[in-house]
Amino acid sequence: MKIKFTLLTALLLITITATAQFSLSGELRPRTEYRSGFGNLIADDAEPGFGISTRARLNFGYKAEGYDLFVSLQDVMVWGENRQILPDDENNSFAVFQAWANIKLGEGFSTKLGRQAISYDDQRIFGGLDWAQQGRNHDALLLKYKKDKFMFDLGLAFNQDYDNPTGFISSGNTYNTTGFFSYKTMQYAYLKNNWEAFSGSLLVLNNGFQETDDVSYLQTIGTHLNYKKGKFGAAANLFLQTGKRQGEVDVKGAYLASLDFTLKASDKITLGVGSEIISGNDADAGETGAFFPLYGTNHKFNGFMDYFYVGNHANSIGLFDIHASANFNLGKKSSLLVKVLNFSGEQELPSGDKALGTEIDLVFSKAFKGYALKLGYSQMFASDGMYELKGLDESLAAGSQNWAWAMLVIKPKFL
Repeated sequence: MKIKFTLLTALLLITITATAQFSLSGELRPRTEYRSGFGNLIADDAEPGFGISTRARLNFGYKAEGYDLFVSLQDVMVWGENRQILPDDENNSFAVFQAWANIKLGEGFSTKLGRQAISYDDQRIFGGLDWAQQGRNHDALLLKYKKDKFMFDLGLAFNQDYDNPTGFISSGNTYNTTGFFSYKTMQYAYLKNNWEAFSGSLLVLNNGFQETDDVSYLQTIGTHLNYKKGKFGAAANLFLQTGKRQGEVDVKGAYLASLDFTLKASDKITLGVGSEIISGNDADAGETGAFFPLYGTNHKFNGFMDYFYVGNHANSIGLFDIHASANFNLGKKSSLLVKVLNFSGEQELPSGDKALGTEIDLVFSKAFKGYALKLGYSQMFASDGMYELKGLDESLAAGSQNWAWAMLVIKPKFL
């Protein structure tokens, strides 16, 4: 019986391999964090936070002649969040992170539909947000075209809540999921072309946010430019926002602009310098001039301590960020990143102050056989304006605002 079962399994695998390509991979990513000023200033009488979380993923891929299929199952676990022998997960964190099919239509056309991570360019507006244990995904349909060095994506999404008794099951389409720029509808067009040393893209994005009796529509349009030749590189972003954001707030004159340069000084050292300006709210009541980068990997920008645009700073004084970095290659499998960022408000605070502070980020990475280790430390040197912005008197704040973390990344390929 055992021999028959083994032969049947072998024949099944041979059949699958002959007609398609099946892959099975996983990820286990435990991360330990010490938070004593992460995301916000911590008071002197507050106890720093310490905890461990783990992301576990199981990924199934299937490639056939006419389509590709991908499913990623995920659970995010905080150590100790469930009591012993609990029959159900109290956190309810198990989810289908991705589940999509990419159907090949011929002549460079395809359509990708389902739950998917959407990421473009440097991930300033659309990104997978891989740093966050839960990641970011969208339920969307994409019509894709690619030929040579040109690509065009048209994305469409319409979100619904079948469990809402006043929604789909009845006769309406009210969508009650709110917060973090969760949208009712989304449409976008993305175009990109690559040349020998230069690439440029254009993004036109429209989001519809559910209001009580209506939908507010916010438009974001902009470009990402990238140049790289030899040891020198340059990248720029320019994005504008108009329309209405959540809460039916009129958006006028909102913008984001950035410019970054990189230089490979040697085989061991890569240097970087740049700046970014994000408009703040200088408009009257019911209006805003503040830009928000929506669905990007915001942890990647404006400091790893997440003081800005990571679930915060959405309609505030904006930001002017000047930064410099050095990435040291310490060997074939290890590196050290050192980054310094100086922050100011794009608008003045009520006191007239603009200076917010300086942050230093350190990240050490080491690859081993089959897994990687990452260690990080960040320190915030807050200015008077930061205490005013965050609403904490300097005399009540902790003397040191810092954050440290360690993360193990294991990505096995089973098949």
